[in-house]
Amino acid sequence: MAIWQPDEGETLLYRSRVSFATGEAIRVRGMRWFRDTERRDIQGELEGWPDGPSYEVRTLRAALGRQAPRVALMALGVAVMVALSAAGGNLSGGSGDSGQDKPDDRADEVDDYPVMWAAPGTIARTLPWQLDPGRSSLKHYRTHLIVTDRRLVLVGLPYDEKKRDSVQDEVLWEAPRDVIDRVEPKDFKTGWDVKIHFRDGSWVRWTVARRRRLLKRLDTSRRLVAPESLPLQHQSTIREFMARQPADAGPPIIMRNTCGCYLLFVCSPTQVDAFFGSRIWHTSISAEGHEHDSPHPEDLEG
Repeated sequence: MAIWQPDEGETLLYRSRVSFATGEAIRVRGMRWFRDTERRDIQGELEGWPDGPSYEVRTLRAALGRQAPRVALMALGVAVMVALSAAGGNLSGGSGDSGQDKPDDRADEVDDYPVMWAAPGTIARTLPWQLDPGRSSLKHYRTHLIVTDRRLVLVGLPYDEKKRDSVQDEVLWEAPRDVIDRVEPKDFKTGWDVKIHFRDGSWVRWTVARRRRLLKRLDTSRRLVAPESLPLQHQSTIREFMARQPADAGPPIIMRNTCGCYLLFVCSPTQVDAFFGSRIWHTSISAEGHEHDSPHPEDLEG
């Protein structure tokens, strides 16, 4: 197949890259494990999975030894920053979503790093091996997560940095939306991870692109709003927004935020970048029905 398409009457809400996460703490950096609820390694039990790398948590001494060159570089960087500051240099950083140095869960982020937690027969064990960077090269292959109003779909596609508009999807996995119990942002280090909790008690930890956007799309408290159900002023603003979009941009999608404003966006099912995912255009509409000049933080897309 070429670019994956939703069924008739199905609304595409999100498409972007996804993979199993990777440890960042010094004892587990660059590693990940697949565990059952007794914390046993189960990667050899996952049906259809090829052999992959086998990791061991580093001892504290080994971890500190690996960290020594990095610490030296950091110390040099601090010295340079102090010198720049003394000379009047601007040391302010950028803004935006970022991670945190303090782990939320030491057992699963510092002492161990499971990216799958699954008893036999649970949903997490059905996920495709192509999500694992240890088994599938990110240089030549990508996996994308697709979210619609009905289901979750995982697709795989060959990747060529010079031909990112050439997309040939292969469906790897899909499930109805209601298999998800909740989605938890995980901020340790990178701030790009989410933990997907399934209703059967299993979970997975993924690194995703456009994380804030994904959290909104999977938030069960955010219902889709039919354009025709809104007041005339809102409908007029929606028509004006859609008139500025490409003909194949997709239908207008409206979600109501708790502040009373509306998020309006279109997610193109045909304009797909192999690295970033679907092209999205968005704006926010005030409670009075006008495009927002000063949107609230929750009105902003990630």
